[in-house]
Amino acid sequence: MSSIVNRARSTSLPNFLAWRALGFRTICSGRLGFAPSNPDTPASAGTKILESFKEEFEVGSCVVSFETGKIARFANGSVVLGMDQTKVLSTVTCAKTDSPRDFLPLTVDYQEKQYAQGLIPNTYMRREGAPKERELLCGRLIDRPIRPLFPSGFYHEVQIMASVLSSDGKQDPDILAANASSAALMLSDVPWGGPIGVIRIGRICGQFVVNPTMDELSSSDLNLIYACTRDKTMMIDVQSREISEKDLAAALRLAHPEAVKYLDPQIRLAEKAGKQKKEYKLSMLSEKTLEKVTDLAATRIESVFSDPSYGKFERGEALDNIGKDVRKVFEEEGDQESLSILPKAVDTVRKKVVRSRMISDGFRVDGRHLDEVRPIYCESHYLPALHGSALFSRGDTQVLCTVTLGAPAEAQSLDSLVGPPKKRFMLHYSFPPYCTNEVGKRGGLNRREVGHGTLAEKALLAVLPPEEAFPYTVRINSEVMSSDGSTSMASVCGGSMALMDAGIPLRAHVAGVSVGLITDVDPSSGEIKDYRIVTDILGLEDHLGDMDFKIAGTRNGVTAIQLDIKPAGIPLDIVCESLENAREARLQILDHMERNINSPRAQDGAYSPRLATFKYTNDSLRSLIGPMGVLKRKIEEETGARLSIDNGTLTIVAKNQDVMEKAQEKVDFIIGREIVVGGVYKGTVTSIKEYGAFVEFSGGQQGLLHMSELSHEPVSKVSDVLHIGQYITTMCIETDVRGNIKLSRKAMLPKPERKPASDAGKDSVMKESSTVYIETSSVGETVASVPSIVTPPQKSKLSVPAVVIRTAVECHEAEKSSHVNKNDKPKRAATPKPDRKPKSTASKLTATQKEEEALESIAPEETLAECGETLKQDGKLKSASPKNSSTDSNLVSFSKAMKSIRKENQSENKAEESALVSTRNLKIGTEMSAKVHEIRARGLVLDLGGEIRGMYKFKEDEEREFEKGDTLQVKCTSFSTKGIPVMALVDEEGEE
Repeated sequence: MSSIVNRARSTSLPNFLAWRALGFRTICSGRLGFAPSNPDTPASAGTKILESFKEEFEVGSCVVSFETGKIARFANGSVVLGMDQTKVLSTVTCAKTDSPRDFLPLTVDYQEKQYAQGLIPNTYMRREGAPKERELLCGRLIDRPIRPLFPSGFYHEVQIMASVLSSDGKQDPDILAANASSAALMLSDVPWGGPIGVIRIGRICGQFVVNPTMDELSSSDLNLIYACTRDKTMMIDVQSREISEKDLAAALRLAHPEAVKYLDPQIRLAEKAGKQKKEYKLSMLSEKTLEKVTDLAATRIESVFSDPSYGKFERGEALDNIGKDVRKVFEEEGDQESLSILPKAVDTVRKKVVRSRMISDGFRVDGRHLDEVRPIYCESHYLPALHGSALFSRGDTQVLCTVTLGAPAEAQSLDSLVGPPKKRFMLHYSFPPYCTNEVGKRGGLNRREVGHGTLAEKALLAVLPPEEAFPYTVRINSEVMSSDGSTSMASVCGGSMALMDAGIPLRAHVAGVSVGLITDVDPSSGEIKDYRIVTDILGLEDHLGDMDFKIAGTRNGVTAIQLDIKPAGIPLDIVCESLENAREARLQILDHMERNINSPRAQDGAYSPRLATFKYTNDSLRSLIGPMGVLKRKIEEETGARLSIDNGTLTIVAKNQDVMEKAQEKVDFIIGREIVVGGVYKGTVTSIKEYGAFVEFSGGQQGLLHMSELSHEPVSKVSDVLHIGQYITTMCIETDVRGNIKLSRKAMLPKPERKPASDAGKDSVMKESSTVYIETSSVGETVASVPSIVTPPQKSKLSVPAVVIRTAVECHEAEKSSHVNKNDKPKRAATPKPDRKPKSTASKLTATQKEEEALESIAPEETLAECGETLKQDGKLKSASPKNSSTDSNLVSFSKAMKSIRKENQSENKAEESALVSTRNLKIGTEMSAKVHEIRARGLVLDLGGEIRGMYKFKEDEEREFEKGDTLQVKCTSFSTKGIPVMALVDEEGEE
């Protein structure tokens, strides 16, 4: 302050202006200005003089600056820290009133506003709302190293506010805010034992990097935040990818000297512009009261702590009774001053008793050794109805973890200044009041719950599969069922098992354990005389100890660390020594977890989640979304599935297979998918014809369901089986080059059981037909109207009667006419099937002649009179039975003869059909003989007969030993764009 006064006196300013400048008073009707850079240049009248101070230094490859005096001058302490184009303002204020309390009410608020990166918030009110998770975490990051440095007994309310003024996206502002807060405390009049330095260390390709940028941090396998004073560690926060304890210790030893570089600039800035530290009233325990409480309660407290049979609540109740007895003594004496500080005095005595016993004897309150882990119980698949679940218990601490899988679009949006825009893996930690047998109120985001959940999330994130191999959004809920220390580390263990139970292919199991520290400090010098490292601490040991060192990792290395301390720093050597104790305890816990579940569970149950990804055009996806997303939301509401659309990709996530099938059906009906032969499709009957029905399916496509494909049983009328609007399941059995689709309902129905051969004679006894077809002659008179006894008809592809009944006389006349006109082509029915194409009838004539010869050789006198006439409809034989049935033996011999004749004619029919093919009746799948008409460089020109040419393309490794005129057996596979048949070779066995 004296230097400022001297500088003010040395200027040529009037005395009142100099005095106003030193007092930072506002001049009426004046304008704002800053102190001139040249002392000889006088300031104009009516100008307020602001003096700013700045310190610049270099850390790593970045230039860092502390500046004060320009903005936020009314705050008790304010500093703007800058690194490149990122600037953070931190302010400190302290309450002037001294309300009675027994704790330090320190509040740290960190805030990121969108103006810092030149954006307007995308909220309804266009302004920032409640603190986000990242802001709460950054506030904790500042609080943890600062809190232990306040003097004991200082219980005045202190508030630190850190605000990001501008961000270039290169540096994370959290480190800058922590260092700026330290500098602001140094400038204020609040008593504080700082300064501290905070640094970030990364590791890229095995090389450590100081103050890495956000781009460098994305490719780093280590994110270490280290805070320290000049010779002691204050806070550690680590996220890594299985880094070894040896490498981690090397990173810590590198971080300490780099963090110390922040200390001297803060001290120099405080010497220039800092305030004199104010004398605040401290709430200290009187030695007299402390000695009296020790005499009354120390022995009884030690007996409680030395009895391992006490549980958590039994021990707490016994200690409360001791405190009540001590209070009665002070009330009888009327010592009101001691009564006001009695709870703190009793707690101080408890702390001394526990710490001295652990250092001298090496035993803890529950009877364990210092490096012993509590009994462990773990159970995976605890809730089978969920995607994944696990129950983990360590001692009295118990945590239930559940896993829920979702679509990629369900990832959490991160509205932060730096870092990725979305987060696909979330761990939400809950600490309900019942887990400690207390009464409480559930509120919004809790800083402690957010911090513990983020620590467990960091630990598990290192072993998750990459997003390309596992595109799910994953959420873990960690519900603390009972708490007695290390619930965050129990959440790591339970979360790892739940992920395995959900079928997520983790690289390895992750376990966590908390390590504590008990020290014996010299009161005069503050140096540590002796210490004990305590593994797997209880809640009481956390409260009475000096350190809570949470370490999580796999067998290969560490994935996450969080170090919180209560004294004003711990030597780095003790911290590095604790890493080995934590590794040994972690291996013991991993053994228990791996015995329960050591590999991802196969997800084939009824509750297993399903995920399917489809590629569509943007037009198709727009039709699926519908106006304002109505269709998409409707599908999600009706099926329960989640639809995620991103860059031409549709992702459907369902909780089980049934939900997935329902969603796919609705999507297929709107968008459609490629129709393949053999595919199963569900659709709606749109129209019914005499010969079948038309079914609409798969995005508005239509297919023909012929009446012959309705059922295995004969169907006389389509409307007897189907009705318009009926929702049915069909199979595609054929598609042609014109896009016509033929469907079959029969293929989806179970086939009727065949009766054994021994009962063939009984079952071949004629069944009475329930339907009698009546054929009218040309003059309109009825030919027959009596029941017919027939064998079960075969499938019919034409909508004609299955059996036509005539008299024996008419059959005889028809047979004579067939002998006379056997060289003529038989005429087709008057009303052929609309879709049916005419076929060659040469083979039919041959078959008819041979059937007639067989009839004459078997029973010439009985055939006409008793067996009637065999009619051939669409290439299928149907026999009409006589009015008076003959013996079964004639019928059996007759059917056997028909079968043998048809087998003999099968090869002849193929040759005759192939000789009479034309471009109109040639179909895909037709086999025929062809001659090599011409040999070209890439294939053959084939003569198919009837002046028809086909083409055959050579394969890459095919032997091309063909000669003109060779006869080849080929099969039609497709047609070119110009209608030319494309053929493929068929070997002797009929395979391509």
